[in-house]
Amino acid sequence: MMRAIGFFLLLVFTFHSETGAEKVDSVVKDSFGKTGDGQSVERFTLTNGNGMVARVMNYGATLTELLVRDRDGELGDVVLGFDNFAQYEKESPYFGCTTGRVANRIAKGKFSLDGVDYEVAVNDGPNHLHGGLKGLDKVMWEGEAVERGDGPAVRFTYLSLDGEEGYPGNLSIAVTYVLTQEDELRIEYEATTDRATPINLTNHSYFNLAGEGDILGQILTLRASNYTEPDETLIPTGRVLPVAGTPLDFTKPAVIGGRIGRIDIGGYDQNFVIDRFAGEKMAATAEVYDPASGRVLELFTSEPGVQFYSGNFLDGLKGKGGAVYEKHFALCLETQHFPDSINQPDFPSAVLRPGEVYRQVTVHRFSAR
Repeated sequence: MMRAIGFFLLLVFTFHSETGAEKVDSVVKDSFGKTGDGQSVERFTLTNGNGMVARVMNYGATLTELLVRDRDGELGDVVLGFDNFAQYEKESPYFGCTTGRVANRIAKGKFSLDGVDYEVAVNDGPNHLHGGLKGLDKVMWEGEAVERGDGPAVRFTYLSLDGEEGYPGNLSIAVTYVLTQEDELRIEYEATTDRATPINLTNHSYFNLAGEGDILGQILTLRASNYTEPDETLIPTGRVLPVAGTPLDFTKPAVIGGRIGRIDIGGYDQNFVIDRFAGEKMAATAEVYDPASGRVLELFTSEPGVQFYSGNFLDGLKGKGGAVYEKHFALCLETQHFPDSINQPDFPSAVLRPGEVYRQVTVHRFSAR
């Protein structure tokens, strides 16, 4: 059923639970302001039958809010962000956005593909970061609510033209957010191209399961026995090293702040190699547990790596409800191909060619205990 109410677009989907009780999913579209050049920003509110809520906007295909229940059944927002669009456009350190064409870093902003040399913007020290000066996080996507059997959903599409931010090929991209009946935020990515191009898409949400304060007392588990050794600019050296005996060992549950002082870059910002079983398409990648609220985040992905970032560069940014986001007030778990894969022949390939379809799925499952 669809009906327009003023500035709102409301889609309602009804289903029955195992007990036979009727529950309702919904997708509501409203306005979230305008860009500096006058484009209207659309926001979609997804609500599943359990009352969990996700809000996403078409600027950057960005997750702006995620309301999750704690052990007492109270909803709380577990992602950092802003109350108004203007701050997203002017101040956001990639809060909740879709990053690319190539998330993470490309060494010195240079790569070669099929005998052709390319240069992309250098916007992170000597390197290229998260797609460049105007990556996918800073463009307007087309958004539409879609009906799915597993929960309310919205699909964003964008055509990245040949030469945009220096990348080759016309790249057609779709990102779908689904809020499932199992209290999962599922993100599905697809892309096709008419010329060979590197691609590495991810979501850059900053999570804090407590909803406030730092994340140093939260407990992390990573199914990752190895990591890609970074140089001083966070570009992989090419060596894949074991985490055993280092502060990077989260193969067993560990308090995030327990060894963070031993990381000489001021906190965690490393790419971990996900342990996978043969033939496994979706790997159980990570678990975060907040003892105070009881909230649990379980992460599953089809990607080979995950960048764990501990909010090292948050520096007093004013966010939702007047909250001030300080260092280590959030963590990111960016599922991805490895950094600088386009320049590292021994890493899994991040090249998409004509006739192929890029697919990536990441699932964030929430519960409480």
